[in-house]
Amino acid sequence: MKSPYSKLKNSTTLFLLFALYFGCISLYAQNVPRSYVAQNTIETIQIDGKMEETSWKKAKWSQVFKDIEGDKAATYQTRVKMVWDTEYLYFLAEIKEPHVWATLKQRDTIIFYNNDFEIFIDPEGDTHNYFEYEMNALNTIWDLFLSKPYRNKGRILGGWDFKGLRSAVHINGTLNNPSDIDEGWTVEIAIPWSFVTEPGGKTVIPKNKYWRINFSRVNWDFDLKNGRYSRKKDSSGKYLHEHNWVWSPQGVINMHEPEHWGYVYFSSDKVGADSNFKIPEDEHIKWYLYKLFRDYRDENQRKTIWKSIDGRLQSDAKIILGKSVFPILEKNAFGFDIWAKSPFTNKKLVIHNDGKFETYEQ
Repeated sequence: MKSPYSKLKNSTTLFLLFALYFGCISLYAQNVPRSYVAQNTIETIQIDGKMEETSWKKAKWSQVFKDIEGDKAATYQTRVKMVWDTEYLYFLAEIKEPHVWATLKQRDTIIFYNNDFEIFIDPEGDTHNYFEYEMNALNTIWDLFLSKPYRNKGRILGGWDFKGLRSAVHINGTLNNPSDIDEGWTVEIAIPWSFVTEPGGKTVIPKNKYWRINFSRVNWDFDLKNGRYSRKKDSSGKYLHEHNWVWSPQGVINMHEPEHWGYVYFSSDKVGADSNFKIPEDEHIKWYLYKLFRDYRDENQRKTIWKSIDGRLQSDAKIILGKSVFPILEKNAFGFDIWAKSPFTNKKLVIHNDGKFETYEQ
């Protein structure tokens, strides 16, 4: 039975971009994650599910969500805004939906069994120790902490909570009423920065830094029985698959590959200013190393990628942003490391056997 947490489906990864190096053609592809600049608020934000403050009106919308694999547009539009102040990180999502319905009312139940809105946050950008937040149109919340992705057999703390979180929903229509057509629902969320503060530590706002974040929307085809909404089943009585629409496409139907998530840069500029952010060059290398990591975990792929060169296991060199990158595979008593030296920063970029990413100064 599929884990209620994972939301995994079989899918073929979409990596088909050709790179030329010393006359040799080899495969290298990466969907470039999306990015967003979150700016500083200019007044107090009231959490009511509405977009009435000047800060929200001045904040830019994200790109509209796409199918999780990135190939097609979503059926209904979803987009988000983000701002921040010294206490909270704020999210506002506009979710278009002609039939707004929800049935789950107990906190920390499996919210994506309803239509929902989800946030995934990896502050360190190392794919470990990340946070998941889900809510439905009844403002029922499921928040949890994951020590590692499911592929790395991490711990899932479903009873973990964002302490001090505030959230609200505004329905643009009527909830659970099949007799009319709705416009959708808007959610507003305030998460205290203190959720990443270690016990006895000091809360540090990532001013002029970035986190890896992604957003997801689960949407179900529905049935109506006695005026009540429920997930639709096929002729054999099995639930139809959900629709997964996301901000930054994953390339696979699995939100728990954090290396695909987007980049949110927390600019110190006041909202409405002209702020810019460029994804660092080393991140492009990191994406490729994670492709090698995923492939190496596949027994069929690992036999063909790596070859011995000068006594070391090495894949073919790749041209990334005009520079040559030479990935190395090192086996050890505890598994393996995949690493490369950055031609941009001279740092050693490493993905360990458990999938954690680290950098080392040379």
